[in-house]
Amino acid sequence: MDCALRKESLTMIIAVDVYYEEDKAKSVGVIFQGWGDSKPLEIITSYTENPLEYETGFFYKRELPCIRELLKPTDINQIHTIVVDGYVYLDNEKKPGLGHYVYTEFSEKIPVIGVAKSSFHDNEAFVKKLYRGKSTKPLFITSAGMELSVAAGHIQSMYGEFRFPHLLKLLDKQTKETRL
Repeated sequence: MDCALRKESLTMIIAVDVYYEEDKAKSVGVIFQGWGDSKPLEIITSYTENPLEYETGFFYKRELPCIRELLKPTDINQIHTIVVDGYVYLDNEKKPGLGHYVYTEFSEKIPVIGVAKSSFHDNEAFVKKLYRGKSTKPLFITSAGMELSVAAGHIQSMYGEFRFPHLLKLLDKQTKETRL
């Protein structure tokens, strides 16, 4: 492989999300190269039959297998950072959230950034509130394998003038688009 291509591929970022409907789950990944990109390099999709039921306090048990399935055909060595819809840590005691489990899934070699739209009680120590655009409502950023301030800076620098970055909004739309 050309050295320049290899270097570029190491900078790929993937944002992932999962949508559930009855006995199916649709997982989507938006792959992009730079934090300021306005368009994805690729959008990947996978479907999981009969995902686990939601269990209060153990959301990752339902979501992680779907994300694992989504990333299976991907050369994970080309991914520099994974962005999840949710938290890396759920409270001030560092209770693991989905992002933490994604981080450990890949042997703590790929940094994970959690981007959540709402706050959790007793969760300020490892969260950075991020205001984008003219919004008075923050996004809640958490991270593993990357300094929190760096992670927040990456999300802040993403393309789009609104609270939610353009590619994350695209991810949300793609995830919910077309019924399973």
